[in-house]
Amino acid sequence: MTASRPTVVAASGIQVAEAPLAAARAGAAARTLSARARRDPRIVVSGAVIALLVLIAVFAPLISPFDSEFMDSSLSLAPPSAAHWLGTDQLGRDVLTRLIYGARLSLEISVFSVAFALIVGVAVGVVSSYFGSWIDTILMRFVEVLLTFPALVLAITVAAYLGPSLQNIVLVIGIIYMPVFARLSYVVTRSIKPVEYVQAARALGASHARIIFTAILPNSLAPLIVQVSLSLGFAILTESGLSFLGVGVPPPTPSWGSEIANARLTLNQDPLLVIWPSVVIAFAILSFNILGDALRDLLDPRLRTR
Repeated sequence: MTASRPTVVAASGIQVAEAPLAAARAGAAARTLSARARRDPRIVVSGAVIALLVLIAVFAPLISPFDSEFMDSSLSLAPPSAAHWLGTDQLGRDVLTRLIYGARLSLEISVFSVAFALIVGVAVGVVSSYFGSWIDTILMRFVEVLLTFPALVLAITVAAYLGPSLQNIVLVIGIIYMPVFARLSYVVTRSIKPVEYVQAARALGASHARIIFTAILPNSLAPLIVQVSLSLGFAILTESGLSFLGVGVPPPTPSWGSEIANARLTLNQDPLLVIWPSVVIAFAILSFNILGDALRDLLDPRLRTR
C-alpha cells in the first residue's frame, strides 16, 4: 500500500507536466499551419477575393452608388459611363448597384444554407455511425434516398412547392447539401471510433456526449472545413440557378441569377448585361473552390508531405 503511493504521485506529476507540453505542441502546430497558409498563393489570393466579396456584401448600402430598386426609364440600356460604371439594365437600374446587392444576397443564402447543412448533416452522420444498429439503418438510408435525386432537380422541386422566399431557398439548399456532410462525418466517425483513445475514454466511463464532442468532432474538423469551403461555392451556383429559373428569391430583390435571367431578354441589344453577373459568379465560385483545394492540401498530412 505505502509503496504504491509514490508511483501514483509520480504518474500524476508526469501528467501535470505533460499538459503544458501538449498545449505548447498544439500551439506550435497551429503556428506552423498559419505560416504555411500565408506562403500558399492559392490561399492568399482566393482568401483576398472572398474577403473582398464579404466586405462588399456587408457595406453594400455605403458603397453602392444608387438604390438597388431605383429605376429611370430614360436611361434604359445606357452604356457604361462616369455615373453608371457598368451601364444600366432595361428598366434603367444601375447594374453595378444590382451586382453589389446581389453579392449580399448570394453570400447570405450560401452561408446560412451551408451552416444548416453542416449542423444537421454532422449530427446525422456522427449519431448514426457512433451508435449504429437501427439508428444507422434509418438515418443513413434516408440520406442515401436524398443522394439518389439530382441536386438541382430536387432543389427546383422543393423550391417550387414551398414557394419563392429567402427562408425557403436557404432550407432547400441546406437539404440538398446535408447528405454530403452526413456521409463525410459518418466515414470520419467510423474511422475514429475504434481508435485507442476513444476506447480508453469509454472504458473510463466517459459519456457518449463527452466522447463525441471531445474525441470525435475535433478530429473531424479538417475534412469538414474543406467541405464547407467547397459547398459555399456550390451553394452560390445553386442559388443563382434557382433565381435564373424563377424559383429563387422573388423580384425586385437583386440576385446574380435573376440579373442573368433579365439580361437574356435584351441579349442582342446589350450582351454586357449577361457578362457582368456571369463573371462575378465565376470568380466567387472559383475562389471558394481554390480555397477548398488549398485547405485540403494544407490540412491533409499525406498531401502536405507529397
